[in-house]
Amino acid sequence: MSQDDSGRFDNFPYYEGKLGYELAEGKTIFRLWAPSASSVLIRLYEDGLFLPSYTDRYLEKHQDGHFETVFEENLDGKYYDYLITTNGRSYESADPYARSCGANGMRSMVLDLKSTDPEGWEKDKAPKRQKEDIIYEVNVKDFTFQRFSGISAEHRGKYLGLAERGTRLLFDRQYKTGLDYLAELGITHVQLMPIFDFGSIDEMGSDQKFNWGYDPQNYNVPEGSYSTDPEHGEVRIRELKMMVKAMHEAGLRVVMDVVYNHTYHLDSCLFRTEPWYFYRQNADGSSSNGSGCGNDIASERPMVHRYILDSIIYWAEEYHIDGFRFDLMGLIDTGLMNDIREKLDQKYGKGEKLIYGEPWAAGGTAVKAGYQLADKNALALLDKNIGAFCDSTRDLVKGSNFDASSLGFANGGAVDMNLIKHAVLGWNPGDWHFSTKAPSQTITYLSSHDDWTLWDKLVLTMDEDEEFVKLSPAVLEANRLAAAMYFTMQGRPFMLSGEEMARTKAGVKNSYCSPLFINRFDWVRTKEASSLVEYYKGLIRLRKSIPALTDKSSGAKNRLLEFKIIGKHTVKIRLDNKGDEKYKEILLIYTQEKEMQRLQLDGKWDVLMDGEISDRRDAPLKVEGYINTRGPEAILLAR
Repeated sequence: MSQDDSGRFDNFPYYEGKLGYELAEGKTIFRLWAPSASSVLIRLYEDGLFLPSYTDRYLEKHQDGHFETVFEENLDGKYYDYLITTNGRSYESADPYARSCGANGMRSMVLDLKSTDPEGWEKDKAPKRQKEDIIYEVNVKDFTFQRFSGISAEHRGKYLGLAERGTRLLFDRQYKTGLDYLAELGITHVQLMPIFDFGSIDEMGSDQKFNWGYDPQNYNVPEGSYSTDPEHGEVRIRELKMMVKAMHEAGLRVVMDVVYNHTYHLDSCLFRTEPWYFYRQNADGSSSNGSGCGNDIASERPMVHRYILDSIIYWAEEYHIDGFRFDLMGLIDTGLMNDIREKLDQKYGKGEKLIYGEPWAAGGTAVKAGYQLADKNALALLDKNIGAFCDSTRDLVKGSNFDASSLGFANGGAVDMNLIKHAVLGWNPGDWHFSTKAPSQTITYLSSHDDWTLWDKLVLTMDEDEEFVKLSPAVLEANRLAAAMYFTMQGRPFMLSGEEMARTKAGVKNSYCSPLFINRFDWVRTKEASSLVEYYKGLIRLRKSIPALTDKSSGAKNRLLEFKIIGKHTVKIRLDNKGDEKYKEILLIYTQEKEMQRLQLDGKWDVLMDGEISDRRDAPLKVEGYINTRGPEAILLAR
């Protein structure tokens, strides 16, 4: 794409000091970086939305591009905004470095963050890292909204709804819901869809309104519609911390979905502070739109680089966040991604915080010449502990996300069987479809919030009547095969919440603003599809026990002992399982053959997983010389 290489921002000053507000010894200091501005006026308010300002003051401009003023009083609990004049035009703006805000994010807030810490917060820490990272994507609102969940009415759709313990399905209390359900499922990381302040929902409006939240407004402030009181900025912070703490206590780590590639509108606090500096422009001066949302953040510019890095470190420090998932990572430059990885490693230990993202964009972007974007073609330039969603495995197993009728292996498609070898090895080294340094770079998945759910995709390709709610035995078989495949491949498994209970959105592909009856997590279905839920639980337990699958090293590819295609619809893969005391090797069989097959085996094997039971370790089936199979089915044998 054509790009704006005028270089007009190249000589802008870089400011290394603190930005935002600072509370220090009875003083309150405000600092704003706005080098093009001729003046900056701060206005103070008693509330976050309605009352007029009660005082204002001009900030002093410094040569390094920042404005600063000191109030000789502690302004904890006060709200503020700026009136910034640049090139003869005045902009009202929130503080880009705001830590809290009033309702709908228009006014920033001064706040002693220590006062928002829940009891015991100073001792809160992530649970011990397990042998595998299994990521489960959750939306705060849709996961806790349904009344049958048993979550208290005042907390449904809120941070505190995800912090409740002891919740059960209302009409059958043997079925756990909410946080207890997550803990029992066996996952290790909960990835929260955007929890920063986003602009697409009126925080003072109806709770029935829904949006995924990929519309950033205040990057360093929690979303207020998920709090019980969006008018008072301290509440959203305290309640988010309570939720994180509850998840840690339940044995779960917390990943934050971050959207640093665009803002809700071009007319944002970033633009108003320093027009165009934070955004990419085409050669004709128009806004670059590789995000498909009307604007692209210019991550390659020094103060933008700093802003995003500061934001990540802030969320990790203040909210004890354990990892970050980058939306449209293919719009962010590799230098920034590697810098984030390095800074988190220095502070918390190598690889301790998960970092991964979407290695693509919605379209071309006007990135400055000389910068490489973190897309699929740049994985070799990224740290091996920066992961990327693998659409190649996704499409191989279930069919393309761009075509409702496209088939993958699990739903009976004719696929290139040789690609299964690459998928099992986490595409290390892979081929032109996808290629990684190590399985640590591969996020192996079949469904996320984007596109059709796995269940809906299978129904669309297998059920002429498209009965999405009906739990068709044939579709359930295909679902078990699909799940068994990606849970027996190297890389990090990732799943959409509800995939394990045949989650349906009634065939809606892009439900970002669909009503809650489409988006909400259906807790009743966890009972109706309980056999599938149990199958997923078994897959998770089994995977954690098998070193051949959890190995994230660049040498994991050397575990491949045999790969053989048997006919058109069956493949077997034998892997070295060193690191396990009992089983020294495993054998995977994936088949779509509808007729019974008698497959020859070399010696004696224990069947640990098949198409009906996903974890047979307590009572493995014994086979010798052969095994009978009939698709759709995945089998894992060990010896």
